[in-house]
Formats: sequence, structure tokens, C-alpha cells
Amino acid sequence: MADAETAVLIAGGGPVGLALACELGLHGVPCMLVEKRDGAITVPKMSAVSSRNMEFCRRWGIADTVRTAVWPESRNADFVFVDHLRGQELARSRRPTSAQRSGLAMSPETVCHCPQIFFDPILAGRARSLPSVALRYGMRLDAFAQDGDTVRARICDVATGANETVVARYLVGCDGPAGSVRAALGIGLGGLGVVANSVNIFFRSAELSSVHDKGWARIYRLIDASGCWAELIPIDGKALWRLTVFDDLGAVQDPGAALARMAGGAFAHEVLSVLRWERRDCVAERFGAGRVWIAGDAAHECSPTAGLGMHTGIEEAVNLAWKLAAAIAGWGGSGLVAAYESERRPIALRNVALSTATFHALRRIPGIGAVAALGPDGWRDVLAATSPSEEYKLDYGYDASPICVADAAPGLPAAARPGARAPHAWLADGRSILDHFGDGFVLLCFAGVRGRAAPLIRAAEQRGVPLRAIAIDDPAVAALYGAALVLVRPDAHVAWRGDAAPARPEDVIDRVRGAQSHDTMEQPGPRSAAAAVEASP
Repeated sequence: MADAETAVLIAGGGPVGLALACELGLHGVPCMLVEKRDGAITVPKMSAVSSRNMEFCRRWGIADTVRTAVWPESRNADFVFVDHLRGQELARSRRPTSAQRSGLAMSPETVCHCPQIFFDPILAGRARSLPSVALRYGMRLDAFAQDGDTVRARICDVATGANETVVARYLVGCDGPAGSVRAALGIGLGGLGVVANSVNIFFRSAELSSVHDKGWARIYRLIDASGCWAELIPIDGKALWRLTVFDDLGAVQDPGAALARMAGGAFAHEVLSVLRWERRDCVAERFGAGRVWIAGDAAHECSPTAGLGMHTGIEEAVNLAWKLAAAIAGWGGSGLVAAYESERRPIALRNVALSTATFHALRRIPGIGAVAALGPDGWRDVLAATSPSEEYKLDYGYDASPICVADAAPGLPAAARPGARAPHAWLADGRSILDHFGDGFVLLCFAGVRGRAAPLIRAAEQRGVPLRAIAIDDPAVAALYGAALVLVRPDAHVAWRGDAAPARPEDVIDRVRGAQSHDTMEQPGPRSAAAAVEASP
């Protein structure tokens, strides 16, 4: 007999597990998150939320809270290269501030400085506010077994040792690289493994910001005679800081010496934590099986130098959540949840490889004597190699996805190709087009084609697939999306596009809900009868 039942059991209460809980909760899916810790975050392992992750925060209703939690919206997010804080500024990679986000073409959001000690509690608060979500801290997942219909898990109260049995439709391991879910599934890791042994020094100093003339930046990267050896990140924009020494275990024994080396001399400070950790390059060989899946650091580990660790994990949470919600609601086909791995694992491989390349590019920066001779062109190459742009993080897609329908016609704009993240565009009412996505499928109907939406709408209704049609009369947005009709998934990725409804619209709907092989898909056919659609600026 079960002590509790839920639709999805989430093991792990870090940002990826909490993001999954938020997304499932907004889909109305009952879920239980178990986390063996008490939920308190005392060391900021993560410092920034990518623009893509901020797009998700935007739809969870917490973007403003995240954006203003710690870093003033007008404060820059630059990457600054220095020999030491009191020394010479060598180069600066300028980034837009949050206050400038309304003028951006790629996204309605910018990267946001919100370290984990602030970000996780915001996520937890949002998850806790959703009626279908239960957060249970101090509970450890000890064992699980799955059959064709359910997962039966044993969880343990860390304080009392009392055991409970939870029966769920699905289990997702967001329990980190040393978590039990991947190990129990027998999933191995590929990749380079350890690429460096690094040290994080978390410290407090109200004085440090005033001992130099570089102003505030999101990251200060330090270069001396040995090359680029560390990076300094302000945590709260006041007195909390983190120095990451790339590959120098001496910092564990003498953190004060590393701090003086960074600052160019002594300054008043209090060391709060010294953490040695392995910088790794690895991706799980599989992302799950049956009713048990993994996400986040359980599925991949990468150097944080490219800002792609949590970024990748939260993308996974959003990708998986709508598939689980569809399967639980009954309209998802048998291949829908399985498409999570085929879509997300290639992205993890891409992002881990870039993270390692970025770290190696930092370590290849020449020592201070030689770096002075780089000149503008040399520094331009260095900045490109060591500071991946937010545009790169937004420009990704599931091009070989089994649940997207490839374009029938060649030469259409690549930005909105099937599988790609639906591109952002500002609408006449001041909102982003992305604000329309998230609660089901959306069929974008551009000027003059409202009547062509009816067959797809009917096919979705017949299969119980949630779909809203929205009319957008904006030629510039239509040109960006490249077709008269564009079907967008709940995770804001394009599923299909065409200038007319397909001859067999039910085949398109079956494909995107994971119920039909793409080999049997029909090509777009003649126009069909009119259907009612929502109007949008």
C-alpha cells in the first residue's frame, strides 16, 4: 500500500528540480519534490540566469522578482579582463543591462545576475504557490522500481529515519552528478571527465569595490604572468564575492594569498567558505528509460565558464514537463516522452563541448607580458572565444526531432524552422510574441490566412490536444516566421509551419503529440474552411 500518490515524483530540489515543479504546476500536474537537504542555500555555486531561462521565469511570473532581487537593472553585466583589480583594465566585453531589454531583437529578456542563494528561494516560493505542487525537504529518495504503469519509490525522512512509499506515474532525477537515479538506472557517462581541479573562495568584503577604479561588472577575469588564472564574481553587488581559481589547489591552503593576488594587495575581508571542486566534461549516455528520466547535473556536467550549466538543465525541465503533462492528460502519444532524450541530449553535448572550449580558451590567454601585444583584433578573438553570447544560447533547435515536421519547401527563414525556439518579436501592444506561449499549442495565423486554420484546429480537438489559434497582423513578424501558419509547442519551439493546412492535418497533430512516425506524414495541401481565431496585435 502506498503512503502517497502523485503524478510526477521529482528527486532533487536544486534549480532544475524546482523549475520542473514550477512548469508542471502551471500545467496543473500533481507533483511531489523530495530533497534531502533543508532547502537553505548558503554557497552561491551559480551566479547568473541566462536570457532563455529568464524567458521561462517570465512565463512563471517571477521575472521581475529575479531581475530586481539583487542587481540594479541599470548596472552593467560586463566581462572585464584585468591584471588585478588595482591594476590595468586590459579589455571589456560589454553586455546590455536589464533596463535595456525592451530594445533587444533576440529576446525580451537579458542575462540576469541572480546568484543561487537568491534564485533558488524565488523558484521555491513560486513552486510552493502552485496548488498541485508539494515540496518536501528533509526527504531522501532511497529506492525505486518501475513497471508498465507506475514508479514505486521509497523515500526516507532524514531526521527520523521513517520510510514512506510513494507511487507516481513518472520519476525525474534532478539529484545532481552524485544522485541515485542515474546510478540505479545503470546509465554511464561519456566525455572528457575532469578537465581541472578548481577552488571557490566565497568571502565578504564591503571594502573591495572601493579599492579599484573598474566599476561594477558581472565578471572580472584575472590575468598575470601565468595567464588567465581566476575570475571574480560579485554576489550581492555590495559585500559578498566569489573568487574562482581555475586550477590551483594552493588556494585551498592559503585563500588569503589568492585574494591578495586578485586585488593587487591586501584588503579587509572575511572568508566564508573555501570549496574544492572538479570541473568536468561529461554527458549521460542515456537520459532515462520508461517512466524514469534524468535532467540537469544528473544528465551532464560542464565548466561554468560559458554559463551553460543551469541554462541547459532548466531548458530540459521545460522540455520534459509538457511531455509528461500530455502523457498524464492522455493526449500525448506513446513516443512523446521518449522524444525528450532525442531532443535534449544533442543540445547537452553541444553545450558541454562549448563550455570546455571556453575554459580552455581562457587558460590559453597569454601571460601579462604577451597579452599586452594582442591589440584590438587579438582581443576581439579572445573575447569571442571566452565570453559566449546570449544569442548563441538562444539559437538552438531540435532539428532532427521525431515530433516536429520538417519544412516541405526549401529556403524558408531558419530562425523559425521546425524544432527551433520560436523567435521573439515585439508586438504592437508592447508584449513579446513569446508571452503567448506556454499553456498548450498555439497556431499563429498571419495576415489574411485566418480561414486556413480550421483543419488543424479540428484535428487537435478530435484528439484532445489543447490548441489556441492567434491572428497576428504584422508583416515583419510574418516574415520572421516565414509561413502563413506556424504551430508552436507548449515549450515555445516550432512544431510545424506552412502556407496552407496539410492535406491530412490529423497526421501533423499526431506527429507533434508523439503518436505517429514522421515517415507517414503528408505534405501541405489546399486551403480549408475558416475557423475562429483570437486576434492579437
